[in-house]
Amino acid sequence: MSGAAQPSGLPKLYDDAFAADPNATYARLRSQGGPAQWVELAPGVESVLVTGYQAALEVLRSPYFSKDANRWTALADGRVPSDSPILPIMGPRKSLWFADGQEHLRLRTPVDRALGGIDPHKLRSCVQRSATRLIDEFAADGTADLVSQYAARIPVMVLTQLFGCPDHLNGRISTAFLQMVNAVEPAAAQEGLRDLVACLTELIEIKRRTPGDDVTTRLLQHSSDVTQEELIDQLVVITGAGQVPGTAWISTATMMLLSDDRFAGDLTGGSLTVTDALNEVLWLHAPHSNYSFVYAIEDYTLRDPDTGEETLIPSGVPVTISHAAANLDPSLPTSQAQRAVNTAHLAFSAGPHACPAQDTAGVIAEVAVDTLLDRLPEMELAVPADQLAWRPGPFIRALTELPVRFTAVGAAGSTPSGTGAESAAPMPPGQRTGQGPGPAPEPPAPAETAAPPKRRRGLLARRGR
Repeated sequence: MSGAAQPSGLPKLYDDAFAADPNATYARLRSQGGPAQWVELAPGVESVLVTGYQAALEVLRSPYFSKDANRWTALADGRVPSDSPILPIMGPRKSLWFADGQEHLRLRTPVDRALGGIDPHKLRSCVQRSATRLIDEFAADGTADLVSQYAARIPVMVLTQLFGCPDHLNGRISTAFLQMVNAVEPAAAQEGLRDLVACLTELIEIKRRTPGDDVTTRLLQHSSDVTQEELIDQLVVITGAGQVPGTAWISTATMMLLSDDRFAGDLTGGSLTVTDALNEVLWLHAPHSNYSFVYAIEDYTLRDPDTGEETLIPSGVPVTISHAAANLDPSLPTSQAQRAVNTAHLAFSAGPHACPAQDTAGVIAEVAVDTLLDRLPEMELAVPADQLAWRPGPFIRALTELPVRFTAVGAAGSTPSGTGAESAAPMPPGQRTGQGPGPAPEPPAPAETAAPPKRRRGLLARRGR
């Protein structure tokens, strides 16, 4: 490909056909040749999509590419629709996600230190308490949608606790963030963002007055040269990085565990574990499927190391890394068995902007799935896996619903009822979108201190247990 002109009839990464089978789109793009191809991310928004694994690493690690969205020529020229649904994600912000070099280091260092102070044992207990509370809400029903009732709620529920949010902000932050990311209309998404910013502004002021052992306090302690606006943007980034891909990771891994024969078996017969399933998801269904936007500082030529084919990337054009396509690059020698234990995927990106919360996200996902399977060992999909629908859009690979059925049980610590009559006490109004545990009684001891129950699936091997 040469020159800056885009080909006509660009593949759309936002229609129903792409959502149903993105791998078919990636295969068609590869057939065009070269390590990157032109696509349309949203109506009127073109981008160069990097689909080759080695090319993706080259771009992510190269100093010749910038994260600064102010370099986006079409946006600066007014050629991007002002109501485009991708602007809240791709538009310039004052966060580490959009900074380069020393500016990125200035913003990244406080985040690394804030997240680095999370006690992994306390984190596991926090996730299990939150998971137990959510499961208690539907355990007596015998059916559930594990996306809306579980996977979409637990990440932000845990994050607000890690942030040290007071009770009156927990529900508001959860509601605002979910409104921002799930809204169909741009106006609703912007309203969610405004409320989220208002909540985080109040949280920062509370932590300035009353510090605690939490992420927000540590972020403030290490941000002497960071402005208030930048602080808020860092918290928005942390929330977004944990919530949206976390929801996808938990729900997709659960789907895989319930539908893939490689994970089926009894206590000794299962060949792969929960941790294996979580890693397999990162290879096959990277939650951030197309992300990591960068801009060539000047025209740049990408060369496919295997074929020698080249793609010219003009400066000022958003370059999107397809984590999903790169992970499935046919040139990779990764077999199905190798994927389960191989962590060289690009699901968390790479280079200086690799996700700073990989370990935290991994603990949240693992404990969330483990706790679910421990509580509901006979759970199964309510519909065939090939009938499940996937969320539309170019950026996130996530199920819209995950309907399951199971033997109804009582709340944690109660006597199970064959009729399913005992259900968990409902959460107060305004707290149904995911938040801290509030005044709920303490659940049973964390899984790492108790012997896990025997169940029919071979999922009991745990990382580091």
